Amino acid sequence: MKLKGKKYWIIGASEGLGRELSIQLSNLGVNLIISARNETRLTELSSLTKAKVLALDVLDIDAIKQASKSVGIIDGIIYVAGDYTPLNSTTWNVEEVDKMIAVNFTGAAKVLGFIVPKFLKQNNGHIVMIGSLSGFRGLPNAIGYGASKAAMMHLAENIKADLYKTPIKIQLINPGFIKTRLTEKNNFKMPFIMSVEDAAKRVIIAMNSNRFQTNFPLIFSLLFRASNLLPAFIYFWLFSSNMKK
Repeated sequence: MKLKGKKYWIIGASEGLGRELSIQLSNLGVNLIISARNETRLTELSSLTKAKVLALDVLDIDAIKQASKSVGIIDGIIYVAGDYTPLNSTTWNVEEVDKMIAVNFTGAAKVLGFIVPKFLKQNNGHIVMIGSLSGFRGLPNAIGYGASKAAMMHLAENIKADLYKTPIKIQLINPGFIKTRLTEKNNFKMPFIMSVEDAAKRVIIAMNSNRFQTNFPLIFSLLFRASNLLPAFIYFWLFSSNMKK
């Protein structure tokens, strides 16, 4: 798939993986519309990418509806907006969990609710959804985040199943740990952690492929996939947090 000259809308472009994707895709000749809540950061990024700035809060359905009209005809959309706070069941924060679910999953569902009909009318389009290896199975200290990413991954499969026989291309990309502001919140060693530059390159390679699902880094992702084959009692014995009772 040739990306040069195509028009993509990136939601969650102001920092981290979304920002780096914007830079790398722009360098490849992709025409971009970049969205996030922070218009100042978007404007700074636009000076590097010549992208069109469209500030957007994915919690606001009316704003999403208007934005989906404003972008006009697009070739693809990348939903990379994300929120993360490490929480477990003993430190449950209702507001933080609600925010993670709203940004990571509900926001994507709202956006795609307006974009999928647009692509069906065009009879083409490319949907790229950024999930996470954490969505494969329940992990400790991931209340809100893990569930929201699992829902995002399931949503991608739903869309793929529905649109399988159409020209619309759907892709789900599940990275592991990426060195960003969000992972700086973690106080544990993160295996196979990647730079944001490397992660963005891998996403673009995946976008140029015909694979529905891409998981990386490879070895780390295989561990997560293999965990689905373990009986529950073995899995939770291996992965549960060692909390004092």
